Amino acid sequence: MTKKIILWILATILLTTGPRTEAQQPAKVPRIGFQLDAPLSMLAGRVEGFRQGLRELGYVEGKNIAIEWRSSEGKVERRGEIAAELVRLKVDVIVSGGPTVTRAIKEATSTIPIVMGQDTDPVGSGFAASLARPGGNITGLSALSPEMSGKQLEIMKEILPKLSRMAVIGNSTNPGDAQVLRETVLAAGAYDVYLRYLDVLDQKDIEPVFRAAAAKGRADALLILGNPILNLQRKQVIELAAKHRLPASYARPEYIEAGGLMYYGTNYNDLFRRAATYVDKILKGAKPGDIPVEQPIKFEFIVNLKAAKQIGLTIPPQVLARADRVIR
Repeated sequence: MTKKIILWILATILLTTGPRTEAQQPAKVPRIGFQLDAPLSMLAGRVEGFRQGLRELGYVEGKNIAIEWRSSEGKVERRGEIAAELVRLKVDVIVSGGPTVTRAIKEATSTIPIVMGQDTDPVGSGFAASLARPGGNITGLSALSPEMSGKQLEIMKEILPKLSRMAVIGNSTNPGDAQVLRETVLAAGAYDVYLRYLDVLDQKDIEPVFRAAAAKGRADALLILGNPILNLQRKQVIELAAKHRLPASYARPEYIEAGGLMYYGTNYNDLFRRAATYVDKILKGAKPGDIPVEQPIKFEFIVNLKAAKQIGLTIPPQVLARADRVIR
């Protein structure tokens, strides 16, 4: 009898502590689409910012979250193809690198949530009904803060006290350019600076536009707005500014890292870090149309002294003292 009791106890232990006969269903790993226009290597800081944001929220790529990284490599015709591919993969959320990409994704899906990593004018672009309540399947981050244009002009005026004429180079088909230009015109009045807008609609327009800026009645300085054409040809843009000895303030920090003179504006890496919080909220059940679009909270001022020396420009010490980063 004692032997039977011992065998019964052992059998009970084995049944309660041994492996379960029913296979446990593995938890579903969320899949995120991440689409850019430029090559990932050109925007490595933004990519790492997004990864950092995910890590801060407890997501580990390849473990509890999967990311489908995609870039059209500057080929306009590929935007729609890539967006359609991400939709076919049935990703849970798509993160967009900018307004042209957001538009392609918007045309590909009205149901998969879209998170804008950055957009100068989400309402003007037609992606959000309002910043407070975007509606639809798109939310994310705005890259523009109203005070930025004034600050750019203020810094340029300190560097060039006699500044009276500035050429603004952009792309009129880019919705964000219109808002940036409005803000810059308002700021220019306060600093008594005349603005001349020069349009780049195609890569072949870049050189003629710089010649126009440097022609008779020439500009004292340049403001380069951000758009895919100029961003993808930034090496040429920087070289032309140096060739015509024109101090330039650029719309993206990547220009300064590539040899441009100065950047004051949004910290884009931080925007993409914050984009991860939108992804997290959506994965936890929030509707994108109910999540407010937020504006930038971190800004940065970068100066490239090599670029200044190349055009014979001296940056005043008080300006350098305010820079977050100085490239020497």
